[in-house]
Amino acid sequence: MTWKQVFTSSVGKKLVMGFTGIFLVLFLIVHVGLNACIWAAAYDPNDQGQMFNKVAHFMGSNVLPRILEIGLFAGFFLHIFQGYLLTLENRKKRSTGYAVAYADGSKWYSRSMAILGTLLLMFLVMHIYHFWTPSRLGGIGTVQALAEVEYNGVMHHNLYAEMRNVFVGNTLIVALYVLACGSLAYHLLHGFQSAFKTIGIHNKKISGLINSVGVGFSIIVPLLFALMPLSFYFGWIK
Repeated sequence: MTWKQVFTSSVGKKLVMGFTGIFLVLFLIVHVGLNACIWAAAYDPNDQGQMFNKVAHFMGSNVLPRILEIGLFAGFFLHIFQGYLLTLENRKKRSTGYAVAYADGSKWYSRSMAILGTLLLMFLVMHIYHFWTPSRLGGIGTVQALAEVEYNGVMHHNLYAEMRNVFVGNTLIVALYVLACGSLAYHLLHGFQSAFKTIGIHNKKISGLINSVGVGFSIIVPLLFALMPLSFYFGWIK
């Protein structure tokens, strides 16, 4: 398969979707682990977001994470772009749309990946606007540059305070974040096992394990993400 076929043929597009999907799953593991540091404030009243801000500072000030950040944006773009192309191709092949798909016993979310993906894209734009632009671009529009806080003589962006500003008292924003986490859960329910199957990992011995891990991942990770805005909104952390 040539490089051109990787991005133009149906098989190539599916491989790109599979590999970028696994890459984004790995990103979610890292992201949810780093963001979980906000809950240190719930156990240590003196923390006040210090652990989270230090971790965020490390990720934003070192060369390797910044390089990986570029790869992350490229992965998002390829995954979204190829996903839409495959959806369009599949619809062209079916004269009656998705009506024929119900007979194979597939779940509704596996038939609605484009819709779920679109919801996640809208959420991604909002999430970047709230947190990435103030930390990387110094703010844009109504979002201002991040305040700073000093730890051991080093200035850090106060992303913890920004999370508090975004979520506390903002019912609509919190609701949108929680709904996006629900979309992520259903997207992962199909996408997790599909990504491994696409790249050829689907024999009988390992498929059951991948499906089980995928279901657990699809529940736990989105739930943790949803609990983050809820923790600020309901005052579980301050």
